[in-house]
Amino acid sequence: MKKKLKIALIADPELPVPPTLYGGIERIIFMLIEGYISLGYEVSLFAHPDSQTDAKLFAYTGKKSTNKVDVLKNLVLINRELFRNRYDVVHSFGRLIYLFPQLPFKLPKIMSYQREPTQSSIKNAMNFAKLNTMFFTGCSEYISRQIMPYAPSLAIFNGVNLSSYHFQEHVSQDAPLVFLGRIEPIKGPHTAIEVAIRTGKKLIIAGNIPDEHQHYFKEIIKPKLNTEIKYIGAVNDVEKNKLLGTALVFLMPIEWDEPFGIVMAEAMACGTPVIGFNRGSVPEIIINGKNGYQCTNCDQMIDYVKKIHEISRMDVRKDAEQRFSSEVIIQQYINLYTDRINQNG
Repeated sequence: MKKKLKIALIADPELPVPPTLYGGIERIIFMLIEGYISLGYEVSLFAHPDSQTDAKLFAYTGKKSTNKVDVLKNLVLINRELFRNRYDVVHSFGRLIYLFPQLPFKLPKIMSYQREPTQSSIKNAMNFAKLNTMFFTGCSEYISRQIMPYAPSLAIFNGVNLSSYHFQEHVSQDAPLVFLGRIEPIKGPHTAIEVAIRTGKKLIIAGNIPDEHQHYFKEIIKPKLNTEIKYIGAVNDVEKNKLLGTALVFLMPIEWDEPFGIVMAEAMACGTPVIGFNRGSVPEIIINGKNGYQCTNCDQMIDYVKKIHEISRMDVRKDAEQRFSSEVIIQQYINLYTDRINQNG
């Protein structure tokens, strides 16, 4: 009989678990909690007070990761509990500093990066960590490779609960292109618009507009909107499932190095192929000709839209099941926990 683990999970304080609209890290944490509890594990969560979870919730009083006083409040909350009660493993998706009081001790500690890692922090953590008790994961090989020169690291993809995304095996050839993400230059909605115009396809743009990018929306995006190119704002999970499932293709014309891009996995769970610029994790997520196409510029993206019918939506869904399902990702983390616990005997 396998040991039922006692697991502590750490989130950042800004968003609840699960998030109402956007919040990829919080969505992953919620997925893990549901999986762990279904396996009979005992889970504690350190997170935003509005979190809705079956885990034992320790609600933060500090609201901002950028505020030193708030960080200190949350650090005290986390470590008071970790010192009072025995845990088999502590796993942080929040600030690495939250783990620093535990570094000299035997408790296995895992830090998961969903964004570009800060190498100086990793070096400091490894300098103070008790031998072999600190381990890192990245949400892609792109992220994990940045950690490996300084600390042991493993790439574990982000996953999705496939039951939340309905497989659409067939869509009409006049189905729209879809862009879903923050409305800002590095995400590339302006490129998605150019692709739609030049291919004669409809385009639906969804996502929140950060305050600092309101001007970008008003000056670059809004003037191009019409009956064929629509902006529908932020979407909830039900709306997202329908939007992605009824798309001809999901466009990922990023102008930055995306650490993972969970929306790609969400689209694939619906059977919708993805065409993305091959930066960051995109070359790992997209398998050319199987679940979409990698490209380097707008002209190539346009060419691939024209041949998207060559992609089997069933193959796209199967790939999502094999690589991005919540069951697969949860088991990978459980295997890691078990390995680290055994290493620290």
